[in-house]
Amino acid sequence: MTRPEFSQLLPETSDEETPTDIGAAEDAQEKTPLKTGLGRFHPSLQWLLLTVLSVILATLLELTGIPAALLMGPMIAAAICGINGASIRLPRPLYYCAQALIGTMIAEAITPGILTSLIANAPLFLAVIACVIGMSTFSGYAISRLGILPGTTAIWGSSAGAATTMMVMADAYGADTRLVAFMQYLRVVFVAAAASLVARYWAGIDGTPPPIPWFAPIHPVAFAETLALAAIAAFLGKTLRIPAGIFLFPFLIGAALSMAGLITIEIPEWLLAISYGLLGWNIGLGFTRPIIAHARRALIPTVLSILVLIGFSGLLAFILTRTVGIDPLTAYLATSPGGMDSIAIIAASSNVDIAFVMSLQTARLLMIMAIGPSLARFVAAKTGAKPLI
Repeated sequence: MTRPEFSQLLPETSDEETPTDIGAAEDAQEKTPLKTGLGRFHPSLQWLLLTVLSVILATLLELTGIPAALLMGPMIAAAICGINGASIRLPRPLYYCAQALIGTMIAEAITPGILTSLIANAPLFLAVIACVIGMSTFSGYAISRLGILPGTTAIWGSSAGAATTMMVMADAYGADTRLVAFMQYLRVVFVAAAASLVARYWAGIDGTPPPIPWFAPIHPVAFAETLALAAIAAFLGKTLRIPAGIFLFPFLIGAALSMAGLITIEIPEWLLAISYGLLGWNIGLGFTRPIIAHARRALIPTVLSILVLIGFSGLLAFILTRTVGIDPLTAYLATSPGGMDSIAIIAASSNVDIAFVMSLQTARLLMIMAIGPSLARFVAAKTGAKPLI
C-alpha cells in the first residue's frame, strides 16, 4: 500500500493550500515504506484508536478552557498516531467538506463591519502584512545564507503562505521539497497552538466555558440552505482553482448572502465538532516517522524561525492595540502568520472581533499570493541559486 509523502499531506487551508497533484515534485517522492507500529494494525482499529484518543484529549482541553479544544485535541491525537506509525489518512472529500463548513460557519459571524474595517484600516493592514511577509522572508534568507539548510530550502519553507507555489518553485530550484513541506506544515501547528494558548492564558479567557448545546433544535430549511451554500461555493472554489478556495468561497459568498438577508446560516454544534476534528486529523496525521527522521536536522532552526515569526506577530499585535484600540486577542489572531482556517476556529471560540480578524487574514492571504512567490524567487536569486529548468 502506497503512503503519500509529507508534501502530499499539506492542508488545503487558508494560505497553506496544496492541491492533490503538484506534479513531479510529488511523483519523485512516492515510496512504499514498511509498516511499523500502529501501521501493522487494521485501518479500522487505527481509526478507532484515533477517535477515542481525540475524544479524550479534546475533553481534557475543553475542561481546561483552551479555545478550539475540538481542533487541538484531534490534532495532537493524530500527531501521536502518525509518529507511532499509523498508516491511515483522511480522505480528501471529507477534508474538503470540513473546510467548506468551517468557512460557512465563519460567514455567519461576519457583518458589514468587515468592509468598513478593511477600508478604514487599509494602510495599517498593508503595513502589518508587509512586515509579516518581510520577516518570514528575511528568516528564510538568513537560514539559507548561514548554510543551516541545504540550498534554497529555507527560503521556500519560511514563506508565510502560498505553500503550493513554494513547493513547485522549490523543486525547480533543486531544493529539498520534503523539508519545505515540513517547515510549512510545522508553522501551521505552532501558530494554531500558540494562538489557542494566548487566547486562554494571555487574553484571560474564562477557564469555564459555557455548556455547548450539542443537539439544539435546527430549522430544516435553513440547514438545507446552509449545506447547499457550502457545497456549491466549495465546488466553485475547487473548480476555479482559487488558492484556499474551498474555504474562502463559502466564507465570502456566505457572508455576502447573510449580510444581504438572503440566507440564514445554521450549522449544528455536532457537525461543527466533526469538522474541527477532521481538520485536526488532517494536520496531525502528516507527522510520520519517515518525515520526522528526514527533517530532524531542520527541526531546531525551523522551530526557532517559527518562534521568531510568532513573536514578531505578537509585537505587531501590540502595536495594533495601541494604534487602533482593539483588544489584544483580536490583534494577535489578526496578525498570526498562517493557518487561516485554524485561526478562524479559534476566533469563533473566543470573544473577539471576528470581522477584524478575518479581514486582515484574508488581506494577508491575497497579498502573499500576489507577491510571495516573486519575492521568494528574488531572494533565492540573491543567494546565487538558479532554477534547474
